[in-house]
Amino acid sequence: MNKIQLKALGKINLGLDVLRRREDGYHEVKMIMQTVSLCDELELKKSRKEGIQVQTNLYYLPTNENNLVYKAAQLLMEEFDIRGGMSIQLRKKIPVSAGMAGGSSDAAAVLWGMNQMYGLGLSRKDLMERGVKLGADVPYCILRGTALAEGIGERLTTLPSMPKCYLLIARPGINVSTKYVYENLHANDLKAEQHPDVDAVIEALKEKDLAALSSRMGNVLETVTVSAYPVIDQIKKCMMNAGALGAMMSGSGPTVFGIFDSQAKARRAYRGMKGKRFVKQAYVTVPYNVRRT
Repeated sequence: MNKIQLKALGKINLGLDVLRRREDGYHEVKMIMQTVSLCDELELKKSRKEGIQVQTNLYYLPTNENNLVYKAAQLLMEEFDIRGGMSIQLRKKIPVSAGMAGGSSDAAAVLWGMNQMYGLGLSRKDLMERGVKLGADVPYCILRGTALAEGIGERLTTLPSMPKCYLLIARPGINVSTKYVYENLHANDLKAEQHPDVDAVIEALKEKDLAALSSRMGNVLETVTVSAYPVIDQIKKCMMNAGALGAMMSGSGPTVFGIFDSQAKARRAYRGMKGKRFVKQAYVTVPYNVRRT
């Protein structure tokens, strides 16, 4: 196999809690991850030219070792002493630096694709163990579907699939530093009522109750991000006014998603959102659920 084409799927968080700041500086989290069909597209091709070449449709993205797809390819090429080169074409559609794990999903796709191309024989678990070296979200992006993430995000437990629905994704024209959000969270000082009830969201998933799921969602990082960037709350209110069952920021933001029980409602809300001057990107997508064997 000399070439392979892949889709790297984005994610949202149905619940995100930070339990504490650990002594090593990392944060202990409890969050529910959900893959969505909105995706980046990658093409991996073997090359006679030594090294890794990355090309992307966005001029401002790095194409060297500062890009996770480069790091993912480098990790396997060095471990398995792969000769020759690797050419990676990356077409970004998932909003960049927006709380949807686009970079982590791209890296996961490269790991999976190279495993296939070179017949490395790595299992999903093997790939996930390597993925965590690249970032805490990469193992989940290999697993996909609906999952509970604990620890620093690397301990994963599969959950029942999200009920059928439509998702409106909207990103304002701002950038949010994940480092800034976590540094200003002060997780150890949060009051009990500021923590979302992640277990209640899990129960709604088990019951396949979309309305309960939407009403129980919560993201503790909003306590920092929304106060610093009020436009996030503005987008949430627009979605709720347009008929969303629930709306929430994904990850550390600034992307917001709304849950709709019909495609017509989601499309109508999308048209309204596209007309807002404070919205840079908007998409309608659906949950991507994995059939486990």
